Amino acid sequence: MVREFITGVRSTLVLWVLTAILYPLLMLLIGQMVFPYQANGSLIQDAQGKIVGSALIGQPFTSARYFQSRPSTTSYSTADPKDDKSGVIKTGVSGASNLAPSNTAVLLKDNRKPNDPDLIKRIREDADKLKQSGIQPTADLVYTSGSSLDPHISPQAALAQIERVAKARNLNPNQLELLINQNTDSRFLGIFGEPGVNVLKLNLAVDKLKPSS
Repeated sequence: MVREFITGVRSTLVLWVLTAILYPLLMLLIGQMVFPYQANGSLIQDAQGKIVGSALIGQPFTSARYFQSRPSTTSYSTADPKDDKSGVIKTGVSGASNLAPSNTAVLLKDNRKPNDPDLIKRIREDADKLKQSGIQPTADLVYTSGSSLDPHISPQAALAQIERVAKARNLNPNQLELLINQNTDSRFLGIFGEPGVNVLKLNLAVDKLKPSS
């Protein structure tokens, strides 16, 4: 019994050292040596070398001088948890609204005139704002992602914003279209997912362009 107990304790300690200490340290070492950019958060720097974000997490852009990201139910986790009056992060730092297509109309007290479902109401409001800004709405400019942190929009969504950004910056639309092509990530391994444009990278590239003469 004592011998078996000691053997069990030794095995547990050996496995603990291997799996809880040596293996994580090995993965950390490999990550820092082989994939330092990814292992450290895929951080993006501006022209001055200042870290302005991550290639993995989106950011909100509202100025006409920049391409807009897709909408986020958590405002890309930029709200102040201590002053979150609109409740954008009440579900945490990421997550969807959980409003499904079954989010149907609710009848008013008079049982005659229905209210718009919350999901449809939000989409209509966002679509109207885009149209007022001169942007033809695309699916990903009115629908949120599952995490609400998606850093990409579709190439079509980026192309729909060219005229607005070009006018605000006095740029040639062809310059912006070229930047969109340069900042479009292709399908993973050529078959998985869809092409996407990283909005932060695209906007940093736009900042480097000079206005048309």
